[in-house]
Amino acid sequence: MSLFQSDAWQSAWWDTWGRQYNLTAIRSWAGGRSGLYLSKYFLKGVIPVRSLEFVGCNYRNVRSVRTEYNSLFSMAEDQNEQSLALTRLLSETEWSEAIFSDLLEPSDDISFIYNVANSNGWLIRQAKSDMAWSVDTTGLFKDYLKSLGPNTRLRLYNRRRVLESLGKITIEDLWQQKGGLEKFFELIEGFHKARWGKPAFREKSREFHKRFLERIVLEGGQPLLTVLSCEGVAISLIYNIKYGNRVYNIQSGFKENYHKKLSLGILHLGYAIEDAFRDPEVKVFDMLAGEGKKQNYKQHIATDHYNLVSLMVVRSELLKSLYRIKDSQFKKLVDSSAL
Repeated sequence: MSLFQSDAWQSAWWDTWGRQYNLTAIRSWAGGRSGLYLSKYFLKGVIPVRSLEFVGCNYRNVRSVRTEYNSLFSMAEDQNEQSLALTRLLSETEWSEAIFSDLLEPSDDISFIYNVANSNGWLIRQAKSDMAWSVDTTGLFKDYLKSLGPNTRLRLYNRRRVLESLGKITIEDLWQQKGGLEKFFELIEGFHKARWGKPAFREKSREFHKRFLERIVLEGGQPLLTVLSCEGVAISLIYNIKYGNRVYNIQSGFKENYHKKLSLGILHLGYAIEDAFRDPEVKVFDMLAGEGKKQNYKQHIATDHYNLVSLMVVRSELLKSLYRIKDSQFKKLVDSSAL
């Protein structure tokens, strides 16, 4: 079970956005499976749509945190029985379209979706695809460093000497300090606004993360809110969670243009990855999906990657027709641009 299917993540998301938007829960989360809910909206402001989605995700109307590695199935129950129950649920529930976001590909989830959709004549569209990146930490950190390209190794590790020449370097876990969580949010907001021109966490997102962090501890999770400082001045932050045998890299922020030879975010990430190698309980450092501002730095650091796909299943005959027209027009545009 991933961090995103924990009760802490799912319940915090539901308490933050599910209740605010009056979403209707139709299946609870449990044993590694994501919860399911229904929402209503008007497509183009005109066509009424009932959308079925995973708890933790909203394709159109709710701006929230990203929830990855979603699954329809619990690890604690018989999968054949679950498939039958889920087939009944999909048949008996009134919905126009279903969005199953960030599924691992290949997976039993995707096979099930295609099977049930084809048997019922429902249209399947790929709404999005992405890639998640991770580092296998079961070996030795020194061997991992040797496997990296020279430029990546330089940015991730070797330039620690440049950093250390600037003054006393410390790394502290703010989660362990009184008032540390508020301090962490304050610091990362400052870094994020300077770099991206927008906050790292909107008000609702901050509410979510506070709830989640309080609850994940009750499930054995360990927040790792580390601040990298030079001469007592914070220059980089990382928000990680140790859960099970993985460390999940949720968010980061750093002081931009600090030194022309240093990539602070990647350098700090190197310290975090080294800590993961040192921890005998940790097997994977998971950087999740997403790219950097200027380049996909994760692919150069990672030892493994996972394909993620978001599938849209369309049940409404009207929506089927509209989406087929849209997809046909897009294909013509792509074909013409290739000429």
